[in-house]
Amino acid sequence: MKKYAGFFLMAVLGGLISLGGYALLQKNTQTVHGVPQPTTPVQLTSMSGLNTAYPDFIEPASKSIHAVVHIKTEYSRKNSMYDSFFNFHDFFGDSPYQQGPLQGAGSGVIISPDGYIVTNNHVVQDASKIEIVLNDKRSYEGTIVGTDPSTDLAVVRIKESNLPFLTYGNSDEVQIGEWVLAVGNPFNLTSTVTAGIVSAKARNINILGTPDGTSIESFIQTDAAVNRGNSGGALVNTHGELVGINAAIASGNGFYAGYSFAIPVNIVKKVVGDLIDYREVQRAFLGVSIRDIDSKFAGDQGFKELRGVYVSEVNEGSAAKEAGIVKGDVILSINKIVVNSTSELLGQISRYRPGEKVLVVVSRDGNEKSFNVTLRNREGNTSLVKSEKKDVEPMLGAKMQVASGDVLRKLGIDHGVQVTELGDGLLRNAGIREGYVITEIDKKPVRTVEDVSKILSNKSGGVLLEGVYPNRVRAYYGFGIN
Repeated sequence: MKKYAGFFLMAVLGGLISLGGYALLQKNTQTVHGVPQPTTPVQLTSMSGLNTAYPDFIEPASKSIHAVVHIKTEYSRKNSMYDSFFNFHDFFGDSPYQQGPLQGAGSGVIISPDGYIVTNNHVVQDASKIEIVLNDKRSYEGTIVGTDPSTDLAVVRIKESNLPFLTYGNSDEVQIGEWVLAVGNPFNLTSTVTAGIVSAKARNINILGTPDGTSIESFIQTDAAVNRGNSGGALVNTHGELVGINAAIASGNGFYAGYSFAIPVNIVKKVVGDLIDYREVQRAFLGVSIRDIDSKFAGDQGFKELRGVYVSEVNEGSAAKEAGIVKGDVILSINKIVVNSTSELLGQISRYRPGEKVLVVVSRDGNEKSFNVTLRNREGNTSLVKSEKKDVEPMLGAKMQVASGDVLRKLGIDHGVQVTELGDGLLRNAGIREGYVITEIDKKPVRTVEDVSKILSNKSGGVLLEGVYPNRVRAYYGFGIN
């Protein structure tokens, strides 16, 4: 009897435990269509808490926000480029009914404590006036150091020291899926930071299209929100390093619609260095015609792998020809950086100057070969060019001064530079007489004698002067500068 009592007691105890477990299970479940659903929170074992799912953007934002400036520009006329690039009617706020100078806005990034700023060429090109506004609201007049339409980059400088600036990162190390911040001034809203990830690299979106065919498009694509006014602003990584300069958006209406594009900082570094040191970009060429390799082309050529860039032609006298690269080679890497598209290859070559050597690895008949290639310029040599500023006053053969208030009131104008003395030079040869008040040069307003020097010091080709004589006769003159 005791034996059966013991079994009975164990059965009762087991039942109570089962009932308790069931009650506990019921407490932590909910029923959906009769199926119990667990409600206990579930976490991945690699996460210690919700906050670790995202990086901390506070530090990179604080590093970059004071090094990004607001650029305000004025234009005396509209450049035809503005109609096609980025819907610039809306970007600059101009309309057929707007009076006075056109106005634009963009962003820039301070890259040195002594006032050098990088921005987009389309932000400042043909601007008659550039105002740089810092994040602390200090304002300066900006002067253009140099521009490069082929990469849509420009360097502007302000007279100041001890400025906050961003350090260069390495765009080759940027990974798809990596978090980045876009810092700029969209819609004239200063100091705006947005976050996103890198969604693609080496994108060619066919927007630059320079006449000489030297445009370099190898953009970093992100989904960080970028809008009008962000152009020229910073793309930074989570360490607060500059990895790109924001340049464009993919949009049918000119507003952010999901993707934005930035110029990789490794291209920026080279172009900026050239513009500061030489006032011109030292463009290097491999000297080959190239094409992407897709599945159809690979099948036609009998390639087993879809990798590299196909060499369809090698130019005579080129760097590639001299090194031994031949038609039919497939370029696999430049200085150990893998290239799988024409935009990637052009982006890598654009980082070097004529005379510099690069290691080019190609596939030829299934075998890899390496070539040390000394890059050349467009003329087929390794010479560098430097833009020398012209001494404007002796070239013009004239002495000038800002027109007095009395002269301006009499002529009904609000700005101009008056020719006070004439000697041998371009102005006399063009037929200009003393007393002529220059109001515009190449459609850019002239307010000071320094304006004349800035406009003409790097000028070559035809020049158009507009102005008026003291007897109110308006006159136009043209001449050429070699």
